[in-house]
Amino acid sequence: MSVELTDTADTAEAATHCAYCALQCATVLRREGAEVTVRPADPAEGGLCRKGWTAPEVLRAPDRLRTPLLRGADGRLAPTDWDTALDFVADRLRALRAEHGADAVAVFGSGGLTNEKAYQLGKFARVALGTSRIDYNGRFCMSSAAAAGNAAFGLDRGLPFPTADLGRADVIMLAGANPAETMPPLMRHLTRADLIVIDPRRTRTAELAALHLQPVPGTDLALALGLFHLAVTENLLDKSYVDRRTSGFDEAWQRALPWWPERVEAITGVPVADMRRAVTMLAEAGRRYVLTGRGAEQHSKGTDTVAAFVNLSLALGLPGREGSGYGCLTGQGNGQGGREHGQKADQLPGYRMITDPAARAHVAGVWGVDPDTLPGPGLDAYRLLDSLGTPGGPKAMLVFGSNPAVSAPRAGHIGDRLAALDLLVVADFVPSETAVMADVVLPVTQWAEEEGTLTNMEGRVLRRRPVLAPPPGVRTDLEVLHGLAVRLGQDPARFPTAPRTVFEELRRASAGGRADYAGVSYERLDAGEELHWPCPAPDASGAAHPGTPRMFLDRFAHPDGRARFAAVEYRESAEAPDDALPLYATTGRVLAHYQSGAQTRRVPELAAAAPEAFVEVHPDTARRHGLVEGALARVVSVRGAVVARVRCAPDLRTDTVFLPFHFPGAGRANLVTGSARDPVSGMPEFKLAAVRVEPWQEAS
Repeated sequence: MSVELTDTADTAEAATHCAYCALQCATVLRREGAEVTVRPADPAEGGLCRKGWTAPEVLRAPDRLRTPLLRGADGRLAPTDWDTALDFVADRLRALRAEHGADAVAVFGSGGLTNEKAYQLGKFARVALGTSRIDYNGRFCMSSAAAAGNAAFGLDRGLPFPTADLGRADVIMLAGANPAETMPPLMRHLTRADLIVIDPRRTRTAELAALHLQPVPGTDLALALGLFHLAVTENLLDKSYVDRRTSGFDEAWQRALPWWPERVEAITGVPVADMRRAVTMLAEAGRRYVLTGRGAEQHSKGTDTVAAFVNLSLALGLPGREGSGYGCLTGQGNGQGGREHGQKADQLPGYRMITDPAARAHVAGVWGVDPDTLPGPGLDAYRLLDSLGTPGGPKAMLVFGSNPAVSAPRAGHIGDRLAALDLLVVADFVPSETAVMADVVLPVTQWAEEEGTLTNMEGRVLRRRPVLAPPPGVRTDLEVLHGLAVRLGQDPARFPTAPRTVFEELRRASAGGRADYAGVSYERLDAGEELHWPCPAPDASGAAHPGTPRMFLDRFAHPDGRARFAAVEYRESAEAPDDALPLYATTGRVLAHYQSGAQTRRVPELAAAAPEAFVEVHPDTARRHGLVEGALARVVSVRGAVVARVRCAPDLRTDTVFLPFHFPGAGRANLVTGSARDPVSGMPEFKLAAVRVEPWQEAS
């Protein structure tokens, strides 16, 4: 639905997109005086979720940051002016770089930043600071699926087909995804299909499933190997497709061969009959999809687990066919675009690898610098955070749009590392738990106050438009980066503050890359075109490229055009329950909140719906451990303890407890999660920690 922008003294209306998840529902914001309301851009497409409807409430947060804050000699944050704040930061950065080298300064970004801000942040780190120490919170989100997708298909796009295609599916397998709570509007596309849900919990999505497979936490890889095994041994393999369009089947099959159904049942707890039914449902359906989410990905073996589900989809001939496929349900609002344009430690804009000489030369040419001056690859997010304030590690960090004090694994330890820095600078619009630890806090705009672009989980580039001006004293992230870059000696023209100008440069930097945006423009988007990348520049005749809503229909992105099976082996998780810590803890999201909760906990309706940390426990488990419904309990791992309210969940596995990760303080779920990481993606093992649960005793 196209909405004409209007703007008068007292009223304004803007067509934009939701502030939250990667579905990026189209919305219309309306301002009357100081009040902002939201509605779906096209009600016929369905409504918004509870978070989307209440998003304007965040604009009225009483503790909204409106002036820079600088920590004084008394240890307190106090208001200051922008010149003082930026001068202080630049002076400290110069001194630390002079004493310890360029890598003494780290940058931590976000999958919530617009494409323009993500691009400029990566450029700022590598050009203005010269540091390799940059990564972002998307490493904690879909990095395992990205690694597996690149290996299998030669390219990573969350959904290589339009989301609407799911609405015509007959069968959809959801491995570790709970969209009924994490992105409820997606469910309108899933009502026609029979759902196969793989999740240790009986989630709201699982309740809607035709088949729910409930494996032991951490055994998804064994289950995927077993499903692949059944596809072959039950004569459900699409041999013609495998021969024509893939490579590596024999090696992958040799690894899956020992995973006969009974062995898989013994490890996962999933009955053989249910496994056989799942594979048969997928194989016999006309239009079918396999989708992975964080439940499959947030493990120390997440890349291999996703690869095993990709193997299953390839064996059944799904990817690269209209009406079928494999995809990843990306989490953050710009989780897709945020990982394409230079925030990741090993990447340059356009999804180019920073170790590729041709990629370095291309991007350096756009930036007007010598390729040899660009740093090499840095550290993934957890290793970066773990190195803060250590000998040889960064002495300063700039954080944009992220809250690692709550969202990082082993959160107590990461809090210590943040506190060990000589300088912590946070740019945010609310005083998050990370911001209150900072030496300098820089107030920046919210989504309804800025323009730019985002890329949703189907790879479609979307326009963000403002409906109101930011409060006096608040600047955009682009203005912050410009101000710091100039103070660090950069040409002011190298770091523009206008999003359109930045996007034009992004187009040139991405041209020819895997994520090619060269043919996307504000003008085309504003004219209503739906443009999915890759969207190269116009051809020799001047004809505009239409974008690529469905990928791989003719060939995959590897040089030989074939998708690649992965030869993956099962391995145990980094830790397992024992006599002292007899339960599995898994973490996740709930309907009312988003990410670390810094925004949604400030919305009264959402805070009332989920006001505090809780732990879901099976009633039998609660009785064995002396827990009472509604009372407080301690969930204890070798790393720390969480205090949470007990909720009994009869459909939960008796060996498993669940903690949402949206809450601060003693309720931080990530106090119990560990630092084990996937060796390929760097993904921490959020979804599994060995714990015990005990009644909470208030200290006397």
